[in-house]
Amino acid sequence: METSRIAGYFKDKNILITGATGFLGTIFVEKLLRVEPNVNKLFLLVRATNVASPKQRIQSEVIGKEIFQVLKDKHGKGFHSFIEEKLIPVAGDVVHENLGIEDSDIKEHLWKKINIIVNVAATTGFFERYDVALDVNVLGAKHVLEFAKKCVNLNMLLHVSTAYVAGENDGLILENQFSMGETLKGNSYLDIEAELNLVKERKRELDFDQSTDNIEKKTMKELGLTRARNFGWPNTYVFTKAMGEMLLGHLREDLPLVIIRPSIITSIYKEPLPGWMEGTRTIDTFIIGYAKGKLTCFLGDPNSTMDVIPGDMVVNAMISTIVAHSSQQDEFIYHVGSSMRNPASYSILEQCGYEYFLENPRIGKDGKPTKTKRLPIFRTLGSFQGYMTLRYKLPLEVLHMLNLIFCGLFAQRYNELSRMYKFIMHLVDLYAPYAFFKGCFDDTNLERLRVQMMKDKIEAQRFDFDPKSIDWKEYFYNIHIPGVLKYLQK
Repeated sequence: METSRIAGYFKDKNILITGATGFLGTIFVEKLLRVEPNVNKLFLLVRATNVASPKQRIQSEVIGKEIFQVLKDKHGKGFHSFIEEKLIPVAGDVVHENLGIEDSDIKEHLWKKINIIVNVAATTGFFERYDVALDVNVLGAKHVLEFAKKCVNLNMLLHVSTAYVAGENDGLILENQFSMGETLKGNSYLDIEAELNLVKERKRELDFDQSTDNIEKKTMKELGLTRARNFGWPNTYVFTKAMGEMLLGHLREDLPLVIIRPSIITSIYKEPLPGWMEGTRTIDTFIIGYAKGKLTCFLGDPNSTMDVIPGDMVVNAMISTIVAHSSQQDEFIYHVGSSMRNPASYSILEQCGYEYFLENPRIGKDGKPTKTKRLPIFRTLGSFQGYMTLRYKLPLEVLHMLNLIFCGLFAQRYNELSRMYKFIMHLVDLYAPYAFFKGCFDDTNLERLRVQMMKDKIEAQRFDFDPKSIDWKEYFYNIHIPGVLKYLQK
């Protein structure tokens, strides 16, 4: 296959990638190696527990994944020698200065050789510990930027964020930069240094009180949600990603910077393996819960736009922006989503899920097919609370009384119902803001780039990131839902 103009840009380039063991990072690595085998080196920053572990992690957590099968077939017996030559594991961690790279010779080598840095490393849990999220999503971004400034031949720093740094804003959400200290609530000011000090102080208090690890974990998780909502963000993940963007914009000076903001990333749409994915994303929690019979209802507006975008399209957009803005000393923001060009509603997902499980019945614990029922969706908080009271809270109270009378005879049923109740309420607490989300992510910058970069039909096929090409019903029914069940459900 003839090398394309976009792929050809990466010939002889040296690229440092963080987060390569994650879903998006793995797709990025595989794509580059497949479309431009003459890329010089891909340096993959991975956490290490011993000298051998970086290489072992690359073997098991990157090239050992199913999506590398196309590349393996292409190179045959020469695959492992090709990988040995191209992928260079680097022991380190973004939470530390100089990315935690202790070997001074390796640091000097990277500072001289690296042309592009792609920062995909992140902790994506909505209910993550605040200290962990600050370390990875905020300080991690800062450390990557500081490392990038030392790279004398750097053409580009690409940072992956999320479109939902916009919080719960409605209407048209523009591809705008964050100002340092900007918040989503009133005239408040976000002092990042004060947030870091708050975490340190709270942990000191816990140490003084000799709290257990479980108490510290719970405290840090609750602190993250509290601080996020105090400044207008719905969860710790999007809050800390916004702070990371602020630091990058504030400290970058004249460093070429591209920030990619994907919406909800879903399974691979086209290549190399349709349906492949890792890590449970927002909508996948509901698909798995529905498949297992744990999710019996949900609160939300089925007509709300579910802004999703397949992982391979995100990676294609990442590659295209690197080529477009190489050595341009400015900051560029790109939303990568579908709500602007090809919106899909939650009702499409619900319909596809119902039809899929109707045609492919789930098997219960007794080995028999489980009857597929439509999932009731409540549009208001009052109707949802009424349902949860009748379906769960009252039966739980009755079971509690019976257990007291009959010495725990109904304990198993009580525990099962309690787990289902807590599961649904936890989902609602974290995800309901997105089920009622009324925003639309403007992607004018990305559309302009697509028109500019994809004039050639071959390029447009190889690096497709146009959401208008997706038939959502076909994608969910034939690709995404089967992919979730195959690769995520345990």
